[in-house]
Amino acid sequence: MEKKNIFSKIICREISADILYQDDLITAFRDINPKAPTHILIVTNTLIPTNNDVTENDETTLGRFFIVAAKIARKENIDKTGYRLIVNCNHHGGQEIYHFHMHLLGGKPLGPIII
Repeated sequence: MEKKNIFSKIICREISADILYQDDLITAFRDINPKAPTHILIVTNTLIPTNNDVTENDETTLGRFFIVAAKIARKENIDKTGYRLIVNCNHHGGQEIYHFHMHLLGGKPLGPIII
């Protein structure tokens, strides 16, 4: 049996979190170590370890990410000033938890991404 990660435990409410949105495909909650005044994690309810593991069967789920991100941005009053959406993939990409998720960051000027 697969060991549950922290996101899986939040999704099934084994661990407490400030859940802002949940449906049959995704769950969104506040990050406990925020990098901006608004830092929300949007995660798949089923385990997809990384972006490399996404398949065509996940199109509806991933489309929902962006719809929910926009709804949360409006609710958090950062839709007009702007926000950033980030997906990290694997170690070099900065992924720490191997459960597909997107960061929604805002509430202050985030500056350009230096590449």
